[in-house]
Amino acid sequence: MPSWKRILVTSALPYANGAVHLGHLAGAYLPADIFVRYQRLRGMDVLYLCGSDEHGVSVLISAMREGKSPQEIIDYYHDRNRRAFERAGIGFDHYSRTSIPLHHRTAQEWFLDLHAKNILRKRIERQLFDEKAGIFLPDRFVVGTCPHCGYERAYGDQCENCSRYYDQTDLIRPTSLLSGTPPVVREAEQWYFPLGEFQENLERYVESHAGDWKENVLQQVRGWLKAGLTDRPITRDMMWGVPVPLPNSEGKVIYVWFEAVLGYISAAKEWAERIGDPERWKTWWCDPVHTRYIAFIGKDNIVFHCLMFPAMLIARGRHTLPDNVPANEFLNLQGQKFSKSLNWSIEVDTFLDTFPPDPLRYTLTMIMPETRDSDFTLQEFQARNNNELVAVLGNFINRTLQFAHRSFGGAVPSAEGMTDADESFLAGFRESGEAVATAIERFRFRDALQNAMQFARSCNKYFNDAEPWRTVTTDPSRAAAAIYCAIQAVYALGIYFEPFLPFSAERVRAMLNLPPEAPRSWDGASQYRLPAGHQLGAAELLFRKIEDAEIEEVFDRLRSSGGDERPTTIGLPADTKPKTQPIKERITYEQFSKADLRVARVLEAERIPKSDKLLRMIVDIGSEKRQIVAGIGKAYTPDELVGKEIIVVANLEPTRLFGVESQGMLLAATTDGGTPVLVTPAGPTAPGNIVK
Repeated sequence: MPSWKRILVTSALPYANGAVHLGHLAGAYLPADIFVRYQRLRGMDVLYLCGSDEHGVSVLISAMREGKSPQEIIDYYHDRNRRAFERAGIGFDHYSRTSIPLHHRTAQEWFLDLHAKNILRKRIERQLFDEKAGIFLPDRFVVGTCPHCGYERAYGDQCENCSRYYDQTDLIRPTSLLSGTPPVVREAEQWYFPLGEFQENLERYVESHAGDWKENVLQQVRGWLKAGLTDRPITRDMMWGVPVPLPNSEGKVIYVWFEAVLGYISAAKEWAERIGDPERWKTWWCDPVHTRYIAFIGKDNIVFHCLMFPAMLIARGRHTLPDNVPANEFLNLQGQKFSKSLNWSIEVDTFLDTFPPDPLRYTLTMIMPETRDSDFTLQEFQARNNNELVAVLGNFINRTLQFAHRSFGGAVPSAEGMTDADESFLAGFRESGEAVATAIERFRFRDALQNAMQFARSCNKYFNDAEPWRTVTTDPSRAAAAIYCAIQAVYALGIYFEPFLPFSAERVRAMLNLPPEAPRSWDGASQYRLPAGHQLGAAELLFRKIEDAEIEEVFDRLRSSGGDERPTTIGLPADTKPKTQPIKERITYEQFSKADLRVARVLEAERIPKSDKLLRMIVDIGSEKRQIVAGIGKAYTPDELVGKEIIVVANLEPTRLFGVESQGMLLAATTDGGTPVLVTPAGPTAPGNIVK
């Protein structure tokens, strides 16, 4: 294994043409922040960089639609998104932007270096030109019929329906979104990056990581390599971007796909200047032997970070390539895709106006779309906050510290009455911490947080088994030892949860009033013990319960803003309202009342052989246990279902699916793509409860 001296971490640069929403947070920023915080607790030297992507057509479209200059748009969203990240606890070392002169110089230096090495290729290409507007049309300024699938509102570079890429001149019946007129084809000179010449290098690079990259990343990258890499345009005719630094190149800019990823390097340069050591950036970007680079992105950026950016780094020479690109899939919202144009979105800063950041971080981590798309619902957010953060983690910390204040004068009591069970409890801290750590190292953040919460549950069990409320009068030394151990667990929990819940971890440290010698390190959680007699800080509730009325208020705002038709303005084809199935024939109340809907808890779940979507489950419906077969295997794994409360139709006649008897049916909604989403109780309930 390489002996890394440092870890470089980047998150995908968000476009500065809109506010970051919860899907963005779950995709590339929260997992990176968790990883960075954990590595720092391990003592690793980490540099975490990000910034705004401020060029390209998307910014220009927003500016034209809002009647503002591109600079006004990027200034507004850069500041807004930076504040949103800060409020969410995303701890960048530096948050830069690609409109700064330093970035322009960096991108132009790379262009000129590759040009001087004769790597770039000049080509005369045919482009669409709007004669009425008098400009060449960037890809997103034109729509037409996809040449592959026939979709009638395809953009000029990629079809949103079939995801195929093509040349804009291949569009059938193209229309300019600037003037609404058909464009003509004209010739223009552009520069290309010969990506295909790096295919063998990239194949070796990708396969060298076959054992550690996520399967969704490998499959997408291998698909591109199998199809064969081709030249990619590196310049375009446009009025907004980094100017091409060659003579006779007026009106041409460096393509945003090429220059945006260099924002990671210009961010490092700006950071180095800020700390007063301008050459320090090279330590991170020009020492591939000792620097491990992790690039956190969403799945739509996989090809750029696994093929194109590495090819650029290889072409430039002696630069640090990504060691891992743990891309996440997409997060949906209440069963639908996030959509700015359809107003179906919850922005991070708006959400944090109502709720604190740690419950949001907790829920997003628990449902993080690590291997497939997942769904954020307000009901689950409320349930996880109330049933897990409040009832498990917060409950243990509060009852422990309140007991110490009430019975031991707010100080750590003596450990003289410890038993073997106490020693075993303390010894288990290391195993719990390593379970969390192992999952984080493998970029399995959901598993990591579940392991941390399981440790919190074990702490509650220890407290209940020790019964200090009873022994404090019958055996005071025994009660003192139990609270001594529980306080040590509070200290360990504060560290193990810090990567996920940084604001709460800070409050735990304050409530413990940690002495200067108390290490803030991963190993310290299991090795250090707060001494008897140490005076604790004031105890307070770590989390508050979220009420139904708060959730309903946010949901009302979401419902009232969502579902509008897309405006027929530049860059946004109309008629993209989510399609819903027609309402079925009406039934009477008496007909509906015959359905017996019950809450059920999944006890067991397994896949049915030879079926890719059927799962067999054993569920508890209160009065009995039932076997149910459901076609949700493509959306849920068996492990995800065990312990989950669902809604079932309990009085259906049994039927057989794939030869397995099903004694009921569960309820599920479907997303736009047909993916099933389980209908679950919004709050705490019990198996057998009637749903009506």
